[in-house]
Amino acid sequence: MELSKIEGKQIQITDTLAIDPEIETFIKPFRDHIQKDLDSVLAYAVDTYSKTDGEFNTALGNFMADAVYDEANPIFNGRTEKNIDMVLLNYGSIRSILPKGHITKRTAFKLMPFENSIVVVALKSAQINQLINYLSRAKRAHPISKLKLTLDKDFKIVDAKIKGKPIDLNRTYYVATNDYLYNGGDNMSFFKTNDSLYVLNYKIRNALIDHFIKADTINPVRDDRFTQIH
Repeated sequence: MELSKIEGKQIQITDTLAIDPEIETFIKPFRDHIQKDLDSVLAYAVDTYSKTDGEFNTALGNFMADAVYDEANPIFNGRTEKNIDMVLLNYGSIRSILPKGHITKRTAFKLMPFENSIVVVALKSAQINQLINYLSRAKRAHPISKLKLTLDKDFKIVDAKIKGKPIDLNRTYYVATNDYLYNGGDNMSFFKTNDSLYVLNYKIRNALIDHFIKADTINPVRDDRFTQIH
């Protein structure tokens, strides 16, 4: 006997489908627990913050990059006895505003719905120079922390410092980023030429949640970490 024909039928999943009472009774306690957990208040935002609030750096982007540094550095230091030198994230990964008022876990999921995790990449000065040249060409508020970058009116780099010091040609810098960028996302190819990769197994979203809990009140600002002189 040979199989000669296969027929299929598409079943539309809509709100007109009948709910199975037994399944609903089984699922409801879990759903209610998840909703309650997502809506639990972690902190308070003094104002509403958006990734479009600045040309080269924004209060929201600064907050996220600083939060990654503050939460990831103790983990990295505990494993390696080294410290993260700077953080670079990407503008596109910020997916919502941070609204004024109560901050919940749901807020963190809206800000960072992706499952991206923090990695630390060891870069020589040549790759650091590629990184800062990338930022000068991008002309976009990619979130950074511990890096200070100044451009002239023609978008040429006139000053670049990491933790307040000029870039040292003879040292290795430990840059925290996310796994998406490490793998070449947003054309950040400079991460692939590296000395070492440290995987922290720590999601960006979880770092934000941990930081919200510790901070209590969120009041980030735009500053001079990435500016242009006219």
